[in-house]
Amino acid sequence: MAQRYRTVFAALDGTSAQKAVAQRAVAIAANNRANLVFGHVVDSVPYEASGVNFEALCSDCKRRIEEELAGVFNEARNNPNIPSVDFRVAAGRITETLASQLIEPASPDLIVCGERGLSNIKYAFVGSVSTFLIRTMDCDVLVVKQR
Repeated sequence: MAQRYRTVFAALDGTSAQKAVAQRAVAIAANNRANLVFGHVVDSVPYEASGVNFEALCSDCKRRIEEELAGVFNEARNNPNIPSVDFRVAAGRITETLASQLIEPASPDLIVCGERGLSNIKYAFVGSVSTFLIRTMDCDVLVVKQR
């Protein structure tokens, strides 16, 4: 018998690929009658020395992503097969914050992420978020390829 996912976490990265990630997560959550959690991390590294208000930055980022993905979010929230939909944004170092503040509290059975959430330069130095998730998370990870 195929595994049934109870909670699906969609890692949104702010790139053009996040819509495909969100759509795939909605479809999987609906097919499994699973709870759905969307999450995004505002990278704090570029702002650490500037004294930026991270709460305001997260709020602005959340509003922007909600506007960009309004159709996908509405589809998820209006789908009777998805018991709950949540969207969380946190600021910090991407991989650590994603894991400890967003993914672990949600306790997902499946994480859906994009294939490249970092620029080519950052990728060369720190590795990709998807690779980090595959190597460190205890649940299934689905990487949505850009087409």
